Amino acid sequence: MDSTRPKGYLAVVLHAHLPYVRHPEHENFLEELWFYEALAETYIPLLQVLNRLERDGVGYRLLLSLSPTLVSMFENPLLQERFVRHLRRVIRLADREAARSGKRSERGALCIHYADRYRDILHWFEDRCGRRLAPAFARLAEYGNLEIMTCGATHGFLPILQQNPGAVRAQAETARDYHAAVFGSAPDGIWTPECAYYSGLESVLAEAGFAYTLVDSHAVENAGTAPRYGVYAPICSREGVAFFGRDRETGYQVWSAEQGYPGHPNYREFYRDLGYELPEEELGEFLIDGRIRVNTGLKLNRITSREGGDKAAYNPEWAREQAARDAGHFVENRVRQAENLARAMTDRPPIIVAPYDAELFGHWWHEGPMFLEYVFRKLHYDQNAVETLTPRAYLLRHPENQRSLPAGSSWGGDGTYEFWVNGSNQDIIPALHQAADRFTAAVDRDEAAGLDPELLKQMQRELMLAQASDWPFIMRTGTSPEYAGKRVRDHLSRFWALENMLINGIDEEAFAAIRYADDIFPDCKPEYYASRPPGAA
Repeated sequence: MDSTRPKGYLAVVLHAHLPYVRHPEHENFLEELWFYEALAETYIPLLQVLNRLERDGVGYRLLLSLSPTLVSMFENPLLQERFVRHLRRVIRLADREAARSGKRSERGALCIHYADRYRDILHWFEDRCGRRLAPAFARLAEYGNLEIMTCGATHGFLPILQQNPGAVRAQAETARDYHAAVFGSAPDGIWTPECAYYSGLESVLAEAGFAYTLVDSHAVENAGTAPRYGVYAPICSREGVAFFGRDRETGYQVWSAEQGYPGHPNYREFYRDLGYELPEEELGEFLIDGRIRVNTGLKLNRITSREGGDKAAYNPEWAREQAARDAGHFVENRVRQAENLARAMTDRPPIIVAPYDAELFGHWWHEGPMFLEYVFRKLHYDQNAVETLTPRAYLLRHPENQRSLPAGSSWGGDGTYEFWVNGSNQDIIPALHQAADRFTAAVDRDEAAGLDPELLKQMQRELMLAQASDWPFIMRTGTSPEYAGKRVRDHLSRFWALENMLINGIDEEAFAAIRYADDIFPDCKPEYYASRPPGAA
């Protein structure tokens, strides 16, 4: 064995995604807050972390999956302006609470801490990024440490959509096209939504030009041909698509509600927010329709105890010290894990694939971005057994991989499709299939009929937005099922209204209103839905 090579590789993968929650018809809309919270708590802090690592010459490799719907919202001027307005109202509230509590008090000091933090976020967004986060990530990628891949265009759950091949093709190829338009080149990899795989998906991915994707551990462990190295080396389809399997141990240490790092008593309590604690007259701008309370982002307590009850005041310095300790523990475990695995892998180092939802870092786990920064710094300075590496770089070093296909799976709790196909949401599946089949029929007859191309594009947008896996997921969790169900119904209703216009003529006013509401993917291609797509034999 080469003594100079690492004992193992660590592939840290962050999946950044939100459904398209732009609502221009409302001045203040509850679900738009999801986007503003994600920007302020996850994506701008992540940019800050990566810029500091680059500034300090810290060697790191990170793979970031940016979903097309999220990037579309990054690029939307209306949402950019509304985000600035959101930040300014958080700052005003923090300033008021600091003055009301007394700046020398514990509560007042925390409010000053938040006011300063949100001012810094506003400065980064407006002055450092020019309100545009996609180019900011692209500039970081030019240094070579950050890699960006795409995801299914609207995060459609592909095993549900496979009944209509055009629906899966459009999710993959629209994502590729949009990524290339925004970032200047087509991505090498794709995050299949929910890490879901079904037999035959490899052909769609290969045709779209993707070299790799990620799947759950169940998918590799139950592969058609038993994997020689389990999830610690990719398996590859005959078309050349590599499948990297998720490592359970890294997921458990970060994700677990009982044993994972985010549950430590020193970390900030997510479920206590001033938006639900202050009198209504103090909230003002944070009451939607003058009555609906929402999160403000000002959370003044630490977890203290998992049993509930009284929560002690949040101490940012204690939280920072805890993040450093947890990062050290994480790195020590990766070194030990790599050394153990390397004993059985003589021809290559193991690759430990650690994929996470990006919003865990910052939104759900406030200290997550600083944890990541400490992890990368400790990997760079404190050890030489584990090297951070992306899947693309791995394939360049190790192009020969075992031929096998994954088992059908997702990264849901038990590795099945159940979270997205169950009694709470199964009624939407036939409606999605019916619309997809009807759209394929319309695209097939378009060459002879000369149908309006803009009308077809808008039908495609509505259908793809209805297909988002977020809606059945939300129905299953029960967080806001009314909104999720309404989104599916609204998009399908618009789809059928547009289909009626194909037959009976365009209602210009109604068509304009639909286009204004759902303006995603300006250059989408309806021909991806054709039963015999362009280039097919």
